[in-house]
Amino acid sequence: MGNLGWYQLMTTLAKKVGGPKILLVLVATGGYAIIRTVEVGGKKVVKLVKKKSASKIEEASLTTFIFTETGVGDGGLKYSKGESFFVAATHDDVILIEKENDKDNPYFVSGDWLKKVSTYV
Repeated sequence: MGNLGWYQLMTTLAKKVGGPKILLVLVATGGYAIIRTVEVGGKKVVKLVKKKSASKIEEASLTTFIFTETGVGDGGLKYSKGESFFVAATHDDVILIEKENDKDNPYFVSGDWLKKVSTYV
């Protein structure tokens, strides 16, 4: 490349595209396109984060129920009297519950069984 380094590279590129003004326009346009692409991606990330935090707010606003007995249910659900849980989803007689402070969440249980061992109605 010689001893001119970046100057020689820039003049060579400018000559290939038709002059320094056109090279400046191409660099500016490319930079603008890159910035806008990053902006669109950033907006999608912000939307996703807001959606996640909104679902946590919904989770916090769910009704909490309490187990009235102690025992072990189907699927490895260990419960103690006084432990709290909330219902995440229901479908016919199948209920998806999440116990508070339980790393093995969630659990699928029967609605009839849940009514017998908790304050769930």
